[in-house]
Amino acid sequence: MISKFGVDKISLLILRQAIPSSIGILAMSLNLIIDTIFVGRWVDLLAIGALTTTLPIVFFISSAGMGIGIGGSSIISRALGNKDKYKVNKVFENQLFLTFCIAFLSLFIGVLFPTPLLKLFGAKEAIEVLAKEYFGIVIYGVPFFTFAMMGNPIIRALGKPKYAMAVIIFPVFINIILDILFIKIGNLGMFGAGLATTCSFLVSGILVFYFFLSKKQQTTIYLKKISIVPSLIKEIMSLGSVTFVRQGTISLLIIILNYNLLKYGSAISISIYGIINRVMMFALFPVLGITQGFLPVAGYNYGAKDLKRVKETIRISLIFGTGIALIIFILIMFFNNTLIGIFTNNKCMIKVTSKALTTTFLATPLITIQLIGSAYFQVIGETLKALLLALLKQGFFLIPLIYILPKFYGINGIWVSFPIADILSTIITLFVLKHEIKTNL
Repeated sequence: MISKFGVDKISLLILRQAIPSSIGILAMSLNLIIDTIFVGRWVDLLAIGALTTTLPIVFFISSAGMGIGIGGSSIISRALGNKDKYKVNKVFENQLFLTFCIAFLSLFIGVLFPTPLLKLFGAKEAIEVLAKEYFGIVIYGVPFFTFAMMGNPIIRALGKPKYAMAVIIFPVFINIILDILFIKIGNLGMFGAGLATTCSFLVSGILVFYFFLSKKQQTTIYLKKISIVPSLIKEIMSLGSVTFVRQGTISLLIIILNYNLLKYGSAISISIYGIINRVMMFALFPVLGITQGFLPVAGYNYGAKDLKRVKETIRISLIFGTGIALIIFILIMFFNNTLIGIFTNNKCMIKVTSKALTTTFLATPLITIQLIGSAYFQVIGETLKALLLALLKQGFFLIPLIYILPKFYGINGIWVSFPIADILSTIITLFVLKHEIKTNL
């Protein structure tokens, strides 16, 4: 599969990578959505708020693993394009070292200081008790999930997108079955939801571990001993910082968002955003899949110095992603009540959430430009540009808007901040990307 990155038709390569990635992202999104549905209907409506405040902590920690994985896979893709298998192995060894250090440090902090962490992310009032019950067990699964998030981009870079998809999909089925067993049948409430999620994290970690010990990755990676190479550590962390800082910014956004939702609304407002966030994750999975498909194809051809194919990869990815995003936008506008009704049968809740959901999705057709723009600079190793573009929406625009607009428009100012931030960040990303293509490609 790897050698085909340099010769096969670009559109086919992107689809071969994007479809399994999309299915994997869909499965992960469905996992969170089903968790939300189960706790919302079987535990308490405020349990959705508990998940909304707890899961950003989990994803912030695991994003370190994802950052290490994406940063390292960028180097690996270019090394494969250069036929440098020695460097591929050394990168992987240093990724392992970084991942285990970060995962277990996070576990230590999470076990010792759960209450301050949860309060920081908005778990207050009636939500706090439910959040503690869930987080108290989930934190033990985080090291396995972090390892899985590190390994997944590498598996894709090695030309095994279907296995990368399986690493995400199989644990989802485990989680759903255990959710029903623990929450519905066992009546274990939020603890049961947390236990099911922890078991699914464990399974995903084991699947990635098995891949690197088996012959599934062919002859590319051999792990004999871990030798730390400071220059590689620096490069991995530099490139991975784009993903980590982006997730860190999202986590900061959640803190600020939950604070303002409580200030201008109530604890129920956090549950409303929880539903919007789940719909957003589910709806955007194919666009995110296109971005994941773009990374190894662009990285390999950039490493092989075939700039014409890199340019074509950008063009095809933008066409695919924007077309899909437009379809998603239309579906959301027409079927928002139906989607919200999956999470709750409270008519008042559906009405209020429907208006907020429609507003937040107004600029959806523009998001592919943001994602591909940032991903391109990450692929070619220009960390600063990739980082700045990745931070445009959440960091430079959305967070300030969430602070400013509610002062004039109340809670509606929060919802309208999302499309405004999308429009502004897309304009800047498009300008930077066009200049890069004109100048260097």
